[in-house]
Amino acid sequence: MNITFTYLPGDGIGPEVGAAAIEVLQAVASKFGHDLNIEHHLVGGAAIDAGQKPLPDDSFESCERTGAILLGAVGGPKWDHLKGEDRPELGSLLPLRKRLNLYANIRPCAPYPAMIDRAPLKRERLEGVDFVVMRELTGGIYFGTKGRDDQGAFDECRYSEAEVRRIAIKAFDLAMTRRKKVTSVDKSNVLETSRLWRETVIDVAKAYPEVELEHLLVDAMTMHMLTRAQDFDVVLTENMFGDILTDEASVLCGSMGVIPSASLSDGRMGMFEPIHGSAPDIAGQGKANPLAMILSAAWMLRLSFGLETEARAIEDAVEAALAENQTTGDLGGALTTAHVGQWIADHVGR
Repeated sequence: MNITFTYLPGDGIGPEVGAAAIEVLQAVASKFGHDLNIEHHLVGGAAIDAGQKPLPDDSFESCERTGAILLGAVGGPKWDHLKGEDRPELGSLLPLRKRLNLYANIRPCAPYPAMIDRAPLKRERLEGVDFVVMRELTGGIYFGTKGRDDQGAFDECRYSEAEVRRIAIKAFDLAMTRRKKVTSVDKSNVLETSRLWRETVIDVAKAYPEVELEHLLVDAMTMHMLTRAQDFDVVLTENMFGDILTDEASVLCGSMGVIPSASLSDGRMGMFEPIHGSAPDIAGQGKANPLAMILSAAWMLRLSFGLETEARAIEDAVEAALAENQTTGDLGGALTTAHVGQWIADHVGR
């Protein structure tokens, strides 16, 4: 099989963790007899430093053509002086999501056994936790009209019924392959967009009589996620709430450094990236944990190319690395970023 994808290393530690993921993908291709075709392009601050806009035309055209994107973290303090769409994040991440219609963001929360004792919660709060957050990614306050006037600043939050319906369908379809429960998170006691959200989710649920539907207000969810995380299966929520809740969920997994994400459209169009940031303070030092990027590469193989066995081989290797403490210093190991990538690649190739 020809595995063709767009690789956007990004900024800060992005190129380092990306290089580790590419080494693992090369090991997968060698073991399973695939051809790996990588289209390498700039994005974010790296593109700005090269005299281009945050999302160069050739970078976007490659993403659109391949339909599979492996993305490193974007942005950093170096570019904080820039405004609006001249900033790395606003000028690249949001346009990629919107223009490629990547409206469904999926982030897993299932602590690895070796990570449970690294989390700040008691073991009994974490054992058996296995849920995914389905976050709407192209609507809401991040994409609404923004501005300032002589009275202050404003950010509009807007959702259409169609936007809510399509992400709800994604969530219920996913729940049908899992434990058949959807927890929809909103703020319907205050926000009109949330009232539309809840009404639409209830309507979609009628087509899925086997799936249990639970509604929680977002402020309550921040508590329930830490006190009864085992109860959740698919958590469905809007853009900003999902951004916040998935960072909270990373606490259950012991580290942001082990959590991948997938941003999907219809069909197999997808962008895959770790949930952590660019960590410029440790860039170039070999300290960055590449596991989330490597796991994001596994999700790319699974969701964009249908290669379940290959994805599982990577995930098994990551679990083995954690169990055997073949990790970077943030997880208690003594390996560099590159050496973690090499170890996992070697494990995949066995």
